[in-house]
Amino acid sequence: MKSRMSDVQRLQHILNSVSEIESYIRGISLDEFLENSMMRFACIKQIEIIGEAANHLSAETQLKFNKVQ
Repeated sequence: MKSRMSDVQRLQHILNSVSEIESYIRGISLDEFLENSMMRFACIKQIEIIGEAANHLSAETQLKFNKVQ
C-alpha cells in the first residue's frame, strides 16, 4: 500500500538526503571516504532513501520532470 505522503514531502526527503550526504563528505578526500566503511554505508543509506522517495513520486510529477532520471 502506498503511503499518503505528498510529492512535496518526498522531494523534501530527497533534498534532505542530498544535504546529509554533502555534510558527511565535506572536506573528506576520496581515499578517506573509501577507507571509512561507516561513512560509505551512511551515504549508501541516504542514496536508498533518495531512490525510495523517487520511486514513489506520482506519475504526474514524473511526467512533469521527465528529464530527471
